[in-house]
Amino acid sequence: MTEILSGQTPELVIARLRAAIENGQAWYPAMLEAAAAWPLESEEYAGRHYQYLIGGEALDLILLFERFSRELEDLIPAQERDNLLFRGIAPQELTSDELLAFLGEVRYRQYLNYFYGITVEEALLVVTQSEVRKEHRSLGVRREGTVIDEAFVQLYERTHDEMLDQFRREKRYSKTSTIKIHQLKEFTYWLFKYRLLHSEKARVASDTNKSLNYLKKYARRLQQKSG
Repeated sequence: MTEILSGQTPELVIARLRAAIENGQAWYPAMLEAAAAWPLESEEYAGRHYQYLIGGEALDLILLFERFSRELEDLIPAQERDNLLFRGIAPQELTSDELLAFLGEVRYRQYLNYFYGITVEEALLVVTQSEVRKEHRSLGVRREGTVIDEAFVQLYERTHDEMLDQFRREKRYSKTSTIKIHQLKEFTYWLFKYRLLHSEKARVASDTNKSLNYLKKYARRLQQKSG
């Protein structure tokens, strides 16, 4: 457990969050304000590892919301909670300026790091794999076993395993047959930074727009299903 803010404890942040909601503040903005004050980079809670800050730079806000929700089940409508945690659909839309005001500059920057470095990078991998499959179909071939590596080569000029091995060497992680969820997120964030460093700016901008368009379409589909 690592404290990253002085003068705060998890218990104090949770207590203030509960009081804010009980006194009438909407739970989603209240959670954002609690996230701004949250003092831990990671912790062991209820038998599980929670890694809130990925690579020391990217804030996993949804994971933090899950942590809050476990303490406040009696105060948060279950459907709204599930929409946020499992579909990424917030109970109210906020502008970038409003998010910045609730989270503060440091947390907002960490939130953006997570969004572009992990959420958008994951979307780019999905889109690129889809393009590889489409190319396979146009050629009349089926090579599902090579799709991931072909996508990685297109984006990073190396296969998945080559990139994972390099990531583990740099981070001094042991080579195992499995990878923990928080390490997978850290790997994705590392891929993002690697791509920024080794790709032309025009290519990076194009790939980012492609990923954002995919995420917008995906969000609309989720909204339709939940609505």
